[in-house]
This record gives sequence, structure tokens and C-alpha cells, in this order.
Amino acid sequence: MTDIAITGRPTTDTRHGVLLTAAAAGKVKSLLEQEGRDDLRLRLAVQPGGCSGLIYQLYFDERLLEGDATVDFEGVEVVVDRMSVPYLDGATVDFEDTIQKQGFTIDNPNAQGSCACGDSFH
Repeated sequence: MTDIAITGRPTTDTRHGVLLTAAAAGKVKSLLEQEGRDDLRLRLAVQPGGCSGLIYQLYFDERLLEGDATVDFEGVEVVVDRMSVPYLDGATVDFEDTIQKQGFTIDNPNAQGSCACGDSFH
């Protein structure tokens, strides 16, 4: 993503606006320790599909691709591809571990609606 800085010179922004909670970072670290891997990143992306047009993808990835935006959260690197950055700006990845629900959740202020499955938005 290229922006014009205050100085008028182009700058390359390699960060994204996704937040990872401490609970989610802790769970990611635990999963990586169980796998015995320290070369994986948590990748968050949006892909076409779902009843509302886009679905989230959240997975471990060893690759770092051209144009990826990265942010480190206490040793957990979160990667977002350049096409997904605008859709995920301000989104928060959390991990819930309750009687009713266990798993990662994504709270995205850019989602204007969702369907019953809760995994897609437009």
C-alpha cells in the first residue's frame, strides 16, 4: 500500500489495522508450541464466498508474500495480504474458551451484515 507522507514523498506501509487480543495471542503461542513450530505466522484474510459475499480465512502460514502487511503481537506475527487489509482494518481477533463456545472470533467493524452462519460479511 503506498501513501503520500506529510513530506510529499511516497511511503510503503507494511502494517495493518488488525488487533490480536492477549487471549488470542496466548492460544496461538500454545498451538505453535504443541506443533513444535516457530516458523509459522497467523494469517487473516477475506475470500469471496458465503451468503453475504466474503468469508474470513484464519490459518497458520509459513509463507510471507509480496505486499503482505504484518504486525507482531507479543511474539505472534499476524499477516494480512494487501487485498484484505481494507476489509479488516480495525478488526479484532479474540479467543473464547467458555462452556458455550470455544474458538477464535473476529469482531470486524467493517462488516455491514452477516448471515446465520456468522462467517461471512459484505
